[in-house]
Amino acid sequence: METPLPPEPVFSYYTQIGPPEGSPLTSVEPLALTVGAAKTGTSLPAGLVGLSLEATDLADPAMSGDNPEMVQSLTGLGKPLLRFGGNAVDRRFFWTSAGEPVPSNLKGDKAHPVRAVAPADLERVNTLLEATDAAINLTVDLGHYDPARAADMAAHASRIFGDRLAGITVGNEPNGYPSNGLRDSGWTMEDYLTELKAYAQAIYEVAPDVKIVGPGVYSEAWWEPFAKVDLPQQKVFSFHHYPLSSCDGKSDANGEPILANLMSQNVHDHADYYRGEALKPASAAGLETWITETGVSACPGSNETTKTHASALWAADYAISGAQLGVSRLSFHSSLITCRGGPPMSAICSGGEYLQPNGAVEERANYFGLSMIAEMQPGEFLAAEETGGGLSHSYAVRHADGSISVVLVNANNPETDAQMNVSLVLPGRPLTAAMSQLTGSSYTSEDSTMIDGQLTEAVPVSERLTLPGFAYGSATQEFVLTAGTVTVLNFTFQD
Repeated sequence: METPLPPEPVFSYYTQIGPPEGSPLTSVEPLALTVGAAKTGTSLPAGLVGLSLEATDLADPAMSGDNPEMVQSLTGLGKPLLRFGGNAVDRRFFWTSAGEPVPSNLKGDKAHPVRAVAPADLERVNTLLEATDAAINLTVDLGHYDPARAADMAAHASRIFGDRLAGITVGNEPNGYPSNGLRDSGWTMEDYLTELKAYAQAIYEVAPDVKIVGPGVYSEAWWEPFAKVDLPQQKVFSFHHYPLSSCDGKSDANGEPILANLMSQNVHDHADYYRGEALKPASAAGLETWITETGVSACPGSNETTKTHASALWAADYAISGAQLGVSRLSFHSSLITCRGGPPMSAICSGGEYLQPNGAVEERANYFGLSMIAEMQPGEFLAAEETGGGLSHSYAVRHADGSISVVLVNANNPETDAQMNVSLVLPGRPLTAAMSQLTGSSYTSEDSTMIDGQLTEAVPVSERLTLPGFAYGSATQEFVLTAGTVTVLNFTFQD
């Protein structure tokens, strides 16, 4: 005999945005989703979502706890990991704790100037970490071989950041050095490992508790050698991944950064496969896995996926699916350059005219997709079976308080596809069903992606409204979801 439920309270229901008027509503196959009690063995960690920035951004005064705009933006990503590296670290970044002049061989341009970074910059950045409860992953210059300078930076970083220093990476994408001029054409992976060991030893002697994060490459051949290399300190396995980086589509038509590829089952499946392959050598070596640089595409400039609502749908799915696979940190590459004229794939950017920041920090569509996942509480993934739903993806997480969050990424076309009927079976009788939803009017819409009707992160679960049609105490829930949405439902249950 089932335990009687407490009296049903009066609920305030969420008002979901419907399809646009007059759209040719194409029917979507109903989604049948069953969430079981069994765990997958992976978890949604705290601090899953972070940003990757250029190493030279450490010198930017905007990276400060005294900057309310930056604090607000980063807070919307939970407890993010800020990774500083990118192309800048090996080309136009100079660490000095002694005030030396910047070497003349470092070259930049107006948009990407050479910058020196000193301990005072790290002190300033630490105020931002403290204000947002964030962590940091630093990259040291390997393009100009200097283990002693890297160790000096590590020593100061360890002193200043303490436990917030999640690790140090040696060089950015060293697999590309022979082709980009940072090393001669005969430089090999074995040469990298030799240099890595020298850096790691120098860093260990001054900061033995700091982990080495690497190799931070886009070449699969480098994964296993790093996982197996013997270093004196602990390691974290990392790689870079930009799924749609066949810039002209000639080498891989499915990898061209166009809307049809971004909004396809193939990009989801291929990303899962690629990340799964990367996890294998890391798991065999008992290493935690991070994706320290990612985004839709590594191709320069704008394309039809950039700044769009479609990128928000992709970002949310990429983040939570990565966690379900076993990735514990994902840093989405971004820039502090002005939104006007700056990198269009950046999740955040600065207000103002080109290269004249006005102090504002603006969030693009993909930021809001990331925020939907980042705002979730940690928990363990539950096994779920789904059928139907067209272009949709579902995930379930049990939290420490016993509640279960169900994430439904309904990536069907918001301009043309009808609402999706959902039949959800839960492993218990729910007493509440809090709802938050990300929406956008079309795949291509820019600057109009919202969470619960606002350009801001979701409110706490305790303040959210109830899923329309919620059946109090029933393990089976029937409802509809508008296309082009990411919906997070949180169910509480009777003890």
